[in-house]
Amino acid sequence: MRNNSKPLFWRDPRLPYVELRKVEDGRQVCYAPHSHTQWSMGAITDGMSTFCYREDRYQVMKGDLVLMNPEWVHNCNPIDDQPWAYLMLYVDTQWLTELRYEAGLLPAPRWQDIETPVISERHWYQRYCDLAACLLDDRRDLLEKQTEVVAFLSDLMQELSSQPVVLRPEAPDTLKALAAHLDQHLAEDISLESLCDYSGYSAGHLIRAFRQHFGLTPHAYLINRRVQSGRRALQDGVPIAEAALNAGFADQPHFQRTFKRLMAATPKQYRGVSPKQQVKATGGQ
Repeated sequence: MRNNSKPLFWRDPRLPYVELRKVEDGRQVCYAPHSHTQWSMGAITDGMSTFCYREDRYQVMKGDLVLMNPEWVHNCNPIDDQPWAYLMLYVDTQWLTELRYEAGLLPAPRWQDIETPVISERHWYQRYCDLAACLLDDRRDLLEKQTEVVAFLSDLMQELSSQPVVLRPEAPDTLKALAAHLDQHLAEDISLESLCDYSGYSAGHLIRAFRQHFGLTPHAYLINRRVQSGRRALQDGVPIAEAALNAGFADQPHFQRTFKRLMAATPKQYRGVSPKQQVKATGGQ
């Protein structure tokens, strides 16, 4: 009998710009605050949960959709051990940017944050669930899946384009450079002193300013980036131990513990795709 608390991940190398996660019993699925490089959208398919998005908190329930901009810190967790289930779609940011730009929804091919955090309209929820069902169905062919993804996201982006855009203050150039420095050296053993030397900030000011603009301390940001690096490696079929080492983790157990804390799944669960999906994905149409 299948354990409904284990997450199911769907991927297909022919559609590298989308990934789907399905959880049927979310009581055992708890996230620490984290962010993704992708734009993501979730559907609560049963029960209720608490959605924390930057400084705001929302109680969401079956029929609600939650939207998360790339790099925005968030988490979504059960309420008092009550049952809940969800679907989560991760969309490559550059691909979605180009889709929006080609539709005339962006003035330039640069990402623009979407202000809407929650959608409670039945129409969009049903279309989202229909898309997820299509992606998870091994009997659907490639063209149908591509069509469903593009049609749904094009229509949704058109709908959301009417919402007001709130321009948030950008991080100072020094903090942007510091974040880029962490990205470039994520596998190294970085000290707070070296970050202070790099930025010219005092330790206390650096931590406060970085957290204010990125939602995480420099250390939490680095760990989140390491997990995302390991996640990409697992998608490419890299062995878990190698993915852990390349991402800067001391050993595989440390990688597994941290990955589960941020992704609410073990590296093995995340890497696993059903044999039928693997055969179909590599065998073509």
